[in-house]
Amino acid sequence: MISLTVPARPPHPLRLLLRIASMSAWRRMVSLKDQSWFLLALIATFLVGYVGLSFSLFYGGLRFIGRFPGLGGLLVERLLFLLFAFLFALLLISNLVIAYTNLFRNRETAFLLTLPVPRQTVFQWKLIESTLLASWAFVFLVAPLLAAYGLVNRVDWHFYPMVVVLVALFIVLPGVVGCWLALQVARFLDRKAFQVVLVVGLATVVGLLLFKFRPEPITDEALETRVLSVIDRLLDNTRFAQFPLLPSYWLSSSVQNWSEGAIRTALFFAAVLLSYALLFGWIAATRFGNSFYEASSIVHGRGSMFSRWNWFQLLEERQRRVQRLSVLLRPRDWLDGVLGWRGIVPPDVRALVAKDLRVFWRDTTQWGQALMLFGLLTVYIINLRHFTRQLDSPFWISLVSYLNLGACALNLATLTTRFVFPQFSLEGKRVWVVGLAPIGLVRVVRLKFWLASVTTLGLTIGLILLSCSMLGLDAAHSVFFAFAIAVMTFTLNGIAVGLGALYPNFKESNPSKIVSGFGGTFCLVLSFLYIVGSVVLLAVASPWGWRPEASDDFAPAKAAFTWTVFVLSSVLAGWIPLRLGLRKVADTEL
Repeated sequence: MISLTVPARPPHPLRLLLRIASMSAWRRMVSLKDQSWFLLALIATFLVGYVGLSFSLFYGGLRFIGRFPGLGGLLVERLLFLLFAFLFALLLISNLVIAYTNLFRNRETAFLLTLPVPRQTVFQWKLIESTLLASWAFVFLVAPLLAAYGLVNRVDWHFYPMVVVLVALFIVLPGVVGCWLALQVARFLDRKAFQVVLVVGLATVVGLLLFKFRPEPITDEALETRVLSVIDRLLDNTRFAQFPLLPSYWLSSSVQNWSEGAIRTALFFAAVLLSYALLFGWIAATRFGNSFYEASSIVHGRGSMFSRWNWFQLLEERQRRVQRLSVLLRPRDWLDGVLGWRGIVPPDVRALVAKDLRVFWRDTTQWGQALMLFGLLTVYIINLRHFTRQLDSPFWISLVSYLNLGACALNLATLTTRFVFPQFSLEGKRVWVVGLAPIGLVRVVRLKFWLASVTTLGLTIGLILLSCSMLGLDAAHSVFFAFAIAVMTFTLNGIAVGLGALYPNFKESNPSKIVSGFGGTFCLVLSFLYIVGSVVLLAVASPWGWRPEASDDFAPAKAAFTWTVFVLSSVLAGWIPLRLGLRKVADTEL
């Protein structure tokens, strides 16, 4: 008797990819305990401390604002609308950058496209991955805020699971729109019309924003006579966040109505958010596959984004002529010429520095993210001069100046963690070539530290001096903060380079994923703790004091002692990780 067995149906490729990714993530989490229990406990303590501290700050802030008679509810409502509007814009930019990298500059994507896997499935998987990578920080930020908001308003228990569902639906929209924008940029970036429209559009948006949000001076007479009209003018520029077609408006309205007991209105806005998330999610999951494959072919098939401009073609022709002559005369390009000026830099050091600079410049996502970061900083610095017009108290001027130092230091920590930490790992599987060279791996790591320190030192010194000028500080304050940020620059680069050598990841070529690992997280935690401790230490023992009218005979001695502790702790905080990283690199077998 013959028995016929029906073969089992193979799993869907997307389900298989999700299963493999989940298993890999789980195994990486389990393997963390085998690396160092101390580091794992430190990161867990930092996460718990961040959640507790942020929750207490949000809770205290919401209670403080809510106490304003007649205006507390309005201010809390407007702040919530503003918060989600700006977070939606940041999520959109983050999804655009990460989706472009994940779709067109990723080895796994190129490998999956060669397998018998539908293109639509590959895009679906990369859409999910990009959305999660771009949105985890958003969830980590708003969770304490929404918990504090619910506690202040004394909501029922069903408010919290409803908020989780709303946030999950909310992150779908910027994920889909960011992937769609990444596809359009990949397909049309080399076209002249697209570049012109993009530049003109960005310039127009920036001009409109500067015109719309220009500060309006308020006289003392106006403040004394009509307070409500002045507050209405101050809140007028925030009304854009209440535009009914914004997804942030649906989320904010649903959260606020649910907390106030208007369940039907909250469900209405939740249903609007759900319908748009399902619609655009379905379109992306079923219609973007062919566009993704076409865009991938275009990205990997073109040379430069400026290839259609006449001036670029003339420049390329000129470079080809120079290269033909350089073969006959001296095989060295302009970068080698700059680095080798008067023979100050040795040839081996010059070759390594030139290699790192070229690799950074050729990676569009790297310098693109750096350019976007400095664009945000430019907006921050421009608005400093408007902010300080209303400050006339020495206490608030000192407080803002130290907060500005913390902001510049956090920007520096972002640079070192995002761009300096993965430098050693980006050597990849070819690290043995560099290791067997006469220069050696130990000297390579040292050169990476000095290159990163010198580069970031020029940026941070210029940033702190410009911000001090915008704040109207005198020369003594500017030199004080410049010296402080210089010390912190070397320390943060030592932390990033040392931990990058201690926890390398030679299997991954994507810097974003390298930073997202255990070593990158630990680097961010240590940098944040060091910055908070340093800024608080310098602020507590400020040589100018918080109250100029109160005399302190021990102020010079206190300032000298504080600076000694600050410099010594900075040297140890940067030297210990760098020393441990160099020791591990020296013991590495190739």
